[in-house]
Amino acid sequence: MWFLGVVALAMALLLKTFLLQAFFIPSESMEKTLHGCPGCTGDRVLVNKLVYKFREPHRGEVVVFSGKGTSFGRVPVAPPHNAIQRAVRNVQGVLGLGSANDSDFIKRVIGVPGDVVACCVNGHVTVNGTELIEPYLNHDGTSMFDFAPVTVPPGMLWVMGDNRAHSADSRVHGPIPIHNVVGRAFAVFYPVSRAKRLLVPPPFAAAIVVLRRRSGLVTT
Repeated sequence: MWFLGVVALAMALLLKTFLLQAFFIPSESMEKTLHGCPGCTGDRVLVNKLVYKFREPHRGEVVVFSGKGTSFGRVPVAPPHNAIQRAVRNVQGVLGLGSANDSDFIKRVIGVPGDVVACCVNGHVTVNGTELIEPYLNHDGTSMFDFAPVTVPPGMLWVMGDNRAHSADSRVHGPIPIHNVVGRAFAVFYPVSRAKRLLVPPPFAAAIVVLRRRSGLVTT
C-alpha cells in the first residue's frame, strides 16, 4: 500500500513539474475574475506549464510568474509552526494545493514585446494606440492612474491585474521577463461554485484573429 502511495506522489510531482500545477490565489489583484479578497474563498486555478514551451504568451492570457529577480515583492506566507505542519506543507507543495508560494504572482498579459502600452484614453488602457474595452475589470469607483507610453522590451511582458485599483503590477514594477512565466492559468477548479475556464477576453481574441488573417492563417 505504501508503495502505491509513493508512486502516486511521484506521478503528482512529475505532473506538477512538467505539465499542470494548481495555484492558490491569496490576493485581490485579479478580482472579480479570480477571488482572493478578504472574506472570500480563495480561488484555486489550474496552470498549464507546457504551453509556453511551444509558443510565447499572448495578450489577454492570465499567467502565473515568479517574481524572483524583479521588484515584485514577496507575498507574506505564514511559516509552519511544527514538524507536522511542515510535512503537510511539503506534500501540499508537491500537489500544488497548499498556500501560495511567496514569490509567485498572477496577472493578465496586456502587452507583448514591441507593444506600446499607455493609460489612459477615455479611461481605457491603450495598446499600440488602440483603446482596450475591458468589461471584466473590477470597477470599485477608483480610477486607474495614468502612465506615459511604455514600449515593452524584447523578452518581456507588460502584465496588469483585473482589479486595477488594487494591483501592484507592471505600472509599479515594470515589465516581467518571459522566462519568469510559470505557465498559463486556464481554469478555476475550486470552489466548485466558481469553476470556469479562463478564456482570452473578446478585445484580445479579436486582435488575435486580425493578426492571423494578416499572416494568412485565417481565410474567413
